[in-house]
Formats: sequence, structure tokens, C-alpha cells
Amino acid sequence: MKILIACEFSGTVRDTFAALGHDVTSCDLEPTEKPGKHYQGSVLDIINDGWDLMIAHPPCTYLTVTGNKWLKDQPARKSGALVGAERRAARGEAKEFFMLLANAPIERIAIENPIGAMSTLWRKPDQVIQPWQFGHEASKSTCLWLKNLPLLLPTNIVSKGEFVEYKSGKRCTKWYADAAKETPEMRAKIRNRTFQGIADAMANQWGGILKV
Repeated sequence: MKILIACEFSGTVRDTFAALGHDVTSCDLEPTEKPGKHYQGSVLDIINDGWDLMIAHPPCTYLTVTGNKWLKDQPARKSGALVGAERRAARGEAKEFFMLLANAPIERIAIENPIGAMSTLWRKPDQVIQPWQFGHEASKSTCLWLKNLPLLLPTNIVSKGEFVEYKSGKRCTKWYADAAKETPEMRAKIRNRTFQGIADAMANQWGGILKV
């Protein structure tokens, strides 16, 4: 079957489906990290090319609930992060892109994002999964909005992994905190990559449906 993995640079989900014999292409503004079928550019350029399944990972920077504090009008940030009206406009654009993916003319769709604004701006996700349900000792709440696909079933439940507690009292999962030691570019890539166990479950459970 013909499968599109939208907004993926790592090739993780793409290669997992490809290993099962599917015709699968990843797409992102960045080049792929691993050799494989990849369209570098906007997913909107190819979204109407007759896909049987799309798994999309739209940018979450302006949709996460952790960024809500920057939506109100306030002084500019030294970091250059958008605040106030600019932040609200960026969220609107992110929502519009998300909905273009959700309404794409594709029979089966899965959209992945962290817990964020789309639960109220659109609808609640069909399910929320964790890496520790798929063999990774790590925590990361991941929402899935599904169209004509069954819920993803856990494959290997393990511990939730280590956590780090900061002086401020904030508590963070260790793998996520460790990524903060990297450069901003690498940090974003580490945090955005799909866990292999989740990719395996998607390919084995949803890819099997397509074969039928």
C-alpha cells in the first residue's frame, strides 16, 4: 500500500513500514537522516497523490499547553521566542496546518502530537499513549487523532523510567532532561523522534490492516 509519513525527518516510522513491504514515503522540510524514500518540502505539495494511509507529526511548538503562558501580551523575550499577538498568530497558523492534515483526502489518517491546544481547538484525541507501553523506559504523553484506524494496542509494558527534579520543584522525565544538554537543533531532533517501539506497533497493527 501507498503510505505517507508526514513531517518526519528521522525515517523511523517510514523504514518500519517499508520493512513490511509497503510503498512508503516520508516528507519534511529537512532532509531525511537515513537513506530512504523522502520528499524534502511541504507535505501539502504531495498530500493529494493518492495515499492509502498518512501518519502525520505536525509541528507542536505553538500548540503545546506548556506555551500557553506566552500567549498573553508581555515584554519581548531575550531568547527571541514569540509572545503576545505574534504567538497567538503562530498558534492560529499551526492549527490551520494541523487541520489541513486532518481533512486530507486520505482514507486512513493518524495524527500525532503532545498534549496541547488541539484538544480544545478541535476535539479530544482518540487515545493517549506512552513509550513505556511499547518497551521504552520513558514517559512522554503522546496524543493520537485517528481516522478509520483502530486504537494502538500496547505491546510491552515496562517501567515509566527515571525522572529528574529541579530546584524549582519542577519534575521532568530523564531522557527529556538529558536532551537539554545538546545543541538547540539536536535537542529538538531528539525530542521529536518517534520511539522505535511505537513505530513497530504502528507498522504491525495498522500495516496489517492495509495488507488485508
